[in-house]
Amino acid sequence: MGERKVLNKYIPHDFDPSLVPRGKKPKDDLVSVRMMLPFSVQCSSCSTFLYRGRKFNSKKEAVGGPEGKYLGIQRWRFYIKCTACSMPLTFMTDPEHADYEMETGGTRTYEVHRDKDKTEEDIDRDKVEDEKLDPMKALENRVLDSQREMADLDNLDEIKAMNMRHLQLMSASNKKSGFHDDYVTKSVMSRKEKGEDLNENGLTATEEALVSGIQFGKRPTPNTGRIKRLEDKDEALLEKQRKRQAATLERQQAELASKVAASKVKPMIPLIKVKRKRVLDTPKSIKQAKSMPVEKTSDDTEDEAESGLG
Repeated sequence: MGERKVLNKYIPHDFDPSLVPRGKKPKDDLVSVRMMLPFSVQCSSCSTFLYRGRKFNSKKEAVGGPEGKYLGIQRWRFYIKCTACSMPLTFMTDPEHADYEMETGGTRTYEVHRDKDKTEEDIDRDKVEDEKLDPMKALENRVLDSQREMADLDNLDEIKAMNMRHLQLMSASNKKSGFHDDYVTKSVMSRKEKGEDLNENGLTATEEALVSGIQFGKRPTPNTGRIKRLEDKDEALLEKQRKRQAATLERQQAELASKVAASKVKPMIPLIKVKRKRVLDTPKSIKQAKSMPVEKTSDDTEDEAESGLG
């Protein structure tokens, strides 16, 4: 049994492969293939559901005739059996739609994504047909597409301006703290090399106008004034106010601690109740009997004398 597991087998020097008989198979022989179901199927005989992904030992053959190939791609037919009634089911490959096609023995179940794709294709097809029949409809669609494209470009420009504003603020804060951002420096230098006229903030005239025209916060209304963005002065005032509040809180805590120390309040000791055993009261007659001396009789004295003599 060991010789079947080796990589190199012994071949004698006088071996002639032409003398080895070769088995002949029919031309249209089926090939056994272990495969999974590509879609869910309901058997037409017993109404059993065979779900997608179930494994089968199927038989495969090439489809012949005029429908056997699509644009030079060979189509294949697969044979499986129902797990309940053993009825043969067949389905074929569909290279045209990159899918499979149920042939006989069952019905393919409903699939949502196929209907969604089909609906989108139908909508696009109807739109193209309407534009061909109605020139005004085609003009309206082109106008709507151009408006949508212009709105997307405006949103993109606004996002770019906001990003540049953020980079400007980051670079200014980094300069104050002594940290230099290499990314901002490289981006500004690359734009200068391209020949763009940049100001001290690294922005062009159009970008500077766009950034200055952006209104931060809510839009002004007749009843309410404009909500301005916080500046450096406002931030400094807020910082001073926070420090003042922190100092007041610390002073109040120190005063409270001094009051507690001056009062010298003794800590309260919790009272612990000890359960003692209960002593039963004995009757007076028993106590009196224990306290009275025992009187000796004459017989007792005689017995003591005899014991002493003996």
